[in-house]
Amino acid sequence: MKHERASLPTPTSTHSFWHSEPNEFLLGHRTTPELPAEADIIIVGSGITGTSAARYLAEDERANGKSIVVLEAREACWGATGRNGGHCQPLLFDRTPDVAEFELKNVATVRSYIKSNNVPCEWRDVSGCRSFWTEEAMKEAEKEIEHLKRIAPEIARHVTTLKDKEELKKHRVAPDCVGATLSAGAASLWPYKLVTFILKKLVTDGRINLQTTTPVTEVTSSDGKHTLHTPRGTISSKTVILATNGYTSALLPHFADLIVPVRGEMSALFPPKNCTLLPDSYGMVAALGQNANSDDYLIQRPFEGVPNPAGHLMFGGGRGYGKLPSIGVSDDTVIDEAAAKYLRGALLKVLELDGETEGVEELKPAAQWTGIMGYSRDDHPWVGKVPDKEGLWLCGGYTGHGMPNGTLCGKVVVDMVLGEQSGEDLSALHEQMVKKGDIPRSYILTQERIDKARGLLTVRQQDAQGVRMISVV
Repeated sequence: MKHERASLPTPTSTHSFWHSEPNEFLLGHRTTPELPAEADIIIVGSGITGTSAARYLAEDERANGKSIVVLEAREACWGATGRNGGHCQPLLFDRTPDVAEFELKNVATVRSYIKSNNVPCEWRDVSGCRSFWTEEAMKEAEKEIEHLKRIAPEIARHVTTLKDKEELKKHRVAPDCVGATLSAGAASLWPYKLVTFILKKLVTDGRINLQTTTPVTEVTSSDGKHTLHTPRGTISSKTVILATNGYTSALLPHFADLIVPVRGEMSALFPPKNCTLLPDSYGMVAALGQNANSDDYLIQRPFEGVPNPAGHLMFGGGRGYGKLPSIGVSDDTVIDEAAAKYLRGALLKVLELDGETEGVEELKPAAQWTGIMGYSRDDHPWVGKVPDKEGLWLCGGYTGHGMPNGTLCGKVVVDMVLGEQSGEDLSALHEQMVKKGDIPRSYILTQERIDKARGLLTVRQQDAQGVRMISVV
């Protein structure tokens, strides 16, 4: 079966609320007026993954003296990280324990960086409340939690099941919900502000050369070097890290069936008048007649102590109500009006929003936009060296769940790159990393994993059959 490649990021896009307070220093930023002809390491993409990779390179003495160039097709952090739901929520029971542990560690790492650098990105530690709207979806969750209790009790202790109506009410979940789970260790944030804080610091510290609005149109390889073609000329390097997520197959055509672009709908909604702050971040599974593989997701911005403190409800999803294709779509210039309408109305039904809701049928949007996720065929990110492409590395394919993964995936790919450059055997390094808990084995990119993934249903087939692929951005 032929799989269509992703397109490059479109030059313009729908207006994400997260870009309403842009980092002026980074707008149109090019550290050098001309694109350098070469660099020791090139990173393509400036979202959470590419920026984390750049930061870990800058912090690692093995990379001292190496020139690092970051290329971005649009403005800095203008792809999925600048368009997502603002969650940093580990999934603890629908993953294997090593993945759950990795995600908890990832959130702790992000939290630690934000606290130690006083990053003004609206970080709030919350519980993750996931509500289930069919008996079948709730039963499946309970079965997974019971299994987790048996095999990893130390992770299971972070998860509570709620079915009592009074308990659900405390978490503002509507009473006709079947049940919910509460997971510790989640957070909400303004992702664009975190990433641009890191990027600006790296640029002003002289650690990276950032070139925005410089799309890579093609990668050609010869004599152990990769040449990246852009409308501004070419740049070459022996080491290239693709942090391109949903757009990966635009540059790696043979990954078209492994990381598939999927368009998601997001909104920033004004809460009802006199509404108070919700206690959690939320995921809604199979809400209002949608399939169990169509999650909705919500965080709330603060009402005080930040610029524009309006308590916006940052609500995404509604794929089950959308009328436009989403699987295999890498165009975020378009809003799916049917999904957007669903988002404007759904919170009044799935939550007990307080304040003045009498007669309100839709919440007023401050912004509505779309973003492109990268769905992985085997539901795990791809981290490592691209087979048969010496010096070409990949880190992406988060299936709408990049914030609790991207930071440490960026670190791991850097450790692989620098480890191999220091003469370490890559397979031995993989084993060492898995043993230390630095990366789940299921994330490592190998030819064997590629072959195995190609034996699974395609992303499109999985979606059509309602196979549960997580999307809690």
